[in-house]
Amino acid sequence: MNNEVKTVISCKDVSKSYVQGDVEISVLDKINIDITSGMRVAIVGMSGAGKSTLLHLMGGLDQPNDGRVAIDGQEVSALNENKLGRLRNRTLGFVYQFHHLLPEFTALENVLMPLLIAGISRPQADVQASKILEQAGLQHRLHHKPSELSGGERQRAAIARALVTSPDCVLADEPTGNLDNKTADKVYGLFLELNAELNTSLVMVTHDEQIASQMDQVWHLRDGQLLQSG
Repeated sequence: MNNEVKTVISCKDVSKSYVQGDVEISVLDKINIDITSGMRVAIVGMSGAGKSTLLHLMGGLDQPNDGRVAIDGQEVSALNENKLGRLRNRTLGFVYQFHHLLPEFTALENVLMPLLIAGISRPQADVQASKILEQAGLQHRLHHKPSELSGGERQRAAIARALVTSPDCVLADEPTGNLDNKTADKVYGLFLELNAELNTSLVMVTHDEQIASQMDQVWHLRDGQLLQSG
């Protein structure tokens, strides 16, 4: 495990607004936050506060109107789509409320895809994907398609897919919001276990204050401002 502390994601004076008709709606106003290696961060806020928008900006999936976002020291706005795609594939993992697994492929095939995109050979990708699925408790489900998995199993497979490349940071958008409490606790426990083992940073958007309280830092997004608790 690499214990080097580095800044994985940096947001400096990040603002985002949208135009609806003749009205400009400000969502984020001069957001500043740095995510360092191994850090566990919760972002909480009311529905519509801009939590998912912030996560998309942090992951280079969207561009701010003002300010700068850097991933692994590289400013997102300076990269073309190909370079940005390679940077995301190497540095970040994404988990959403809905698993977004491809229905025609098995759990193993879904999880190994990021490795193939990164240029890793199929035999090696099979080994790495099988290992991370075993860590997720899905060793008996490798060759099952998403329709043959429970909701919790599908989300664990999605987490395995996000972590299979050993990214520096996982961005998770309400990853337990579609699960019952018992399953959500298991899924969250998997996040923490792999965070500790792989030294992977975790940024989780959640409405669950109990989950948020177990993170290293809790940030509240309110009226476009990001405020740290405590």
